[in-house]
Amino acid sequence: MSITSQQLENYQRDGFLVLEGLVDPAACDRLRARAEQMVQEFDPKGLVSIFSTSEQSRTSDDYFLTSGDQIRFFFEEHAFLPDGTLKHAKEQSINKIGHALHDLDPVFDRFSRSETIRELVTALGIKQPRLLQSMYIFKQPNIGGEVGCHQDSTFLYTEPFDIAGFWFALEDATIENGCLWAIPGGHGRGLKSRWRRMSPDSQTMEFQIFDATEWPEEDLVPLEVTKGSLIILHGLLPHRSLENRSANSRQAYTLHVIGGDCLYPEDNWLQRSPSVPMRGF
Repeated sequence: MSITSQQLENYQRDGFLVLEGLVDPAACDRLRARAEQMVQEFDPKGLVSIFSTSEQSRTSDDYFLTSGDQIRFFFEEHAFLPDGTLKHAKEQSINKIGHALHDLDPVFDRFSRSETIRELVTALGIKQPRLLQSMYIFKQPNIGGEVGCHQDSTFLYTEPFDIAGFWFALEDATIENGCLWAIPGGHGRGLKSRWRRMSPDSQTMEFQIFDATEWPEEDLVPLEVTKGSLIILHGLLPHRSLENRSANSRQAYTLHVIGGDCLYPEDNWLQRSPSVPMRGF
């Protein structure tokens, strides 16, 4: 599958493109079943890493910062009681799995390197594409955390900007269960900040601020989609998702692709070892 010239024009104008019903429901179910199996097999062994966008502004633990070429598990911010025990079962407490599912797990590898995705990447004009990172996001019922308004290029910076995010809805995504929201055309406003290592070998992070103004709340629009839909996100597009306080999860799989001829700086948080290099399709 490719995209039409009109769809490409819409993507360039809005910074996102919604492709409803792109993925067969059975393929969605295979990813969900594999993620469920991985969580069941996961033993935290006293290691608890909580995913929180607010915490990222200050520091992050080594478990997170060294996950660029690993498969690791991160808990919801509100998954624990004051005494440190889980409020719910482990399967209902994981926020996400990241960040190299597409390279290290056969099920996610096959999905991520499908001919359909390759053709879409080609249509977007990404040259010598490399699959950088992947995440399985659970958005758990009742406790699924908010992800504040951000640009992917803040965290996955390239020179020049040459990155696209592929967000696959494995369940219906609605306002009630925490769908994506985006600012149409917001990618044209430039990069507001970078989240970077103080030095290439440092585990200390900082925000490099270019524009301290807030994203206008009134400009955000909801992107409600059905199971099997794909939302393609420009790296500079401002987007967010709100808390999930509904009884329904909002599971999704995300994949980020960058141009192989662009610079990927050594002070980006996500780095990969020589034994697990970035690969294309």
